[in-house]
Amino acid sequence: MSGWLNIAVLIAVVAFVFARQFTAQRITSEGRKWWLMPAILFFMAVREPGILDPAHRAASVALLIATLLIGLASGAAWAWTTRIWTDESGAVWTKGTWAAAGVWLCGMVLRLGLMGVAVALGVHQGSPATLMSVAAMLLTRSGVTAWRAQGMQRTYRVPVAG
Repeated sequence: MSGWLNIAVLIAVVAFVFARQFTAQRITSEGRKWWLMPAILFFMAVREPGILDPAHRAASVALLIATLLIGLASGAAWAWTTRIWTDESGAVWTKGTWAAAGVWLCGMVLRLGLMGVAVALGVHQGSPATLMSVAAMLLTRSGVTAWRAQGMQRTYRVPVAG
């Protein structure tokens, strides 16, 4: 895929996920595939040539690692700033808070800062690095949120007549 298509897919995914976080979502325990969208983004990133700049391999690797760490940290912070609660029936729900929106904003500013560092160093860093960072963020957010929700799920026992 071209870089422009990657950017279009990335913008669509980010807009969808960002908008969706402000609506209450029920978390089910039926093995929802919370890892699927991050896996698709990661696959799109690794298929692209030029994930590393051959002229600046060490700096390129360092910037990629920093980008991934920002994605992981943003995802964890996003998950911990997401509100999780149970309703009367014991169903677990989640909804993003304004603090979660702030985490998104900080993550974007940090990514833009890294892009500026890359430009200043003369390192070519294309859309695959950003795709990987967003994939890391979504995977971490979904995993931590699912882990937090597991602790909140109630188990109801049916009384046995006897």
